[in-house]
Amino acid sequence: MTKTLVMKFGGTSVGSAAAIRRVIEIVKTARPDWPRLAVVVSAMSGVTDALLGAAHAAANGENDFPRTAVELRDKHLAALRELAPRDGEVEKVISAQLDEFSALCHAIGVLGEASPRALDAIASLGERMSAPLVAAALAGAGVPARAVDAAQIVVTDAVYQSASPDIDATQARAESHLGPMFVEGVAPVITGFTGATKAGVVTTLGRGGSDFSAAICGVALGADAVWI
Repeated sequence: MTKTLVMKFGGTSVGSAAAIRRVIEIVKTARPDWPRLAVVVSAMSGVTDALLGAAHAAANGENDFPRTAVELRDKHLAALRELAPRDGEVEKVISAQLDEFSALCHAIGVLGEASPRALDAIASLGERMSAPLVAAALAGAGVPARAVDAAQIVVTDAVYQSASPDIDATQARAESHLGPMFVEGVAPVITGFTGATKAGVVTTLGRGGSDFSAAICGVALGADAVWI
């Protein structure tokens, strides 16, 4: 049976271009022994706190989110320029996620309230920026990789900010989405911390949920090992 490994990297491990280069070396070292290798990543260090801080500030009538969006764009693009300077598609993805962040914060400001569902949508954006960045860095270093949004794979209930997975549904989606990538020799780089309801509404698994995401993916893929 083909061996399967899930590797999980936290926020500090993907917090800068230098840190992501270490991720690349770790993945390269493990890859020859693990034909089916999946990578789960957190948001870059400090990003989730910044996103949620701006959302709560918006609910209180403060207009911090444009500055936060600029700072987060600069942080991600600085790493992208070092690791995959020719990848314009990832820059577009990062810009799109930050546009969504700004739109959600504007809506929160109008309502004067940040619902758990809105906070999950905002909190998920950090991983949705880091996964494409890490995938591009791996590809640029000669490791075929592709970003995967866990909302396509990890099926959860609708308990926003602390969702629980539906393992059977997740297992079916994991093999359907990730199995063909393994056959191609591509390493999926999956957003940690996040999932989605059966209706496709984004959820999060609670703070520290990226480790939980790696465990869920490990079970769903029948992995031989999960490395944190």
